[in-house]
Amino acid sequence: MEEAQKLLNQPTWRIIDQSSTGLHMSALHSFGYDDTLCASIGTKGAPATVRAWVHADTIVLGIQDTRLPYISDGLQYLKGRNYEYIVRNSGGLAVVLDEGVLNLSIILPEQEKGIDINRGYDAMWTLIQEMFADFERSIEAREIVGSYCPGSYDLSIDGKKFAGISQRRLRGGVAVQIYLCVTGSGSERAKVIQEFYNRATKGEETKFSYPKIKPRVMASLSELFGVSLTVQDVMLRLLLTLKKKAGILQAGVLTEEELQMLDSYVLRVVERNDKFLVEANE
Repeated sequence: MEEAQKLLNQPTWRIIDQSSTGLHMSALHSFGYDDTLCASIGTKGAPATVRAWVHADTIVLGIQDTRLPYISDGLQYLKGRNYEYIVRNSGGLAVVLDEGVLNLSIILPEQEKGIDINRGYDAMWTLIQEMFADFERSIEAREIVGSYCPGSYDLSIDGKKFAGISQRRLRGGVAVQIYLCVTGSGSERAKVIQEFYNRATKGEETKFSYPKIKPRVMASLSELFGVSLTVQDVMLRLLLTLKKKAGILQAGVLTEEELQMLDSYVLRVVERNDKFLVEANE
């Protein structure tokens, strides 16, 4: 994990905390924010940044989800459950966002040698391990079969997944993104995705292999640790952990230059989302 530590040890960490304000904006804006930060940090020399974000009830779909045979029935179900739904511009499949799910993005410059994809994942895994080290529970990174949006860097404790990691690369910047199920029921969230896939496939064979959801393999950190954690508790752990790694910890917002870039990147994300949803509903 030495290479991961090198990524985490930065002269300056800028913290952009949208864990409260994000509740009042669309999750599409979050992906536009990360693209803006990738471009700024990758090419303009802005400092390494951690952005924290939380959104109200939203299902974030992957591009493959829009190709489900009965996607409109799946989307109708989500609408009936009062979930917003969007299509993200990075990889992966459907995930649940709500007030008990904290999302973190680490945005770094690729640098001369570039950041190997596993090194990016390892940096996030290492950060999460250090944030919760006092619980003395082993946090594994491996695919949890039966979880939603399964991947080789699912984070789990005793075989129960509480987080998933993805990456986005743009214009010399790398965004490593994680969702952390902090509070509430991991299995109840999984049941929503399970029913979405049931209605969107109706049991038909598909070329792409969508996950067969087993709600029991997913949990929140509060459930796994047996304590009542809040999103703000986890934010404090994040700040204390980064403080040990940074020469300077900087509470930040977007720069003037980044604000000028933001509108165009959000517009791209929105247009891409609309395109996929129009095609999905045809």
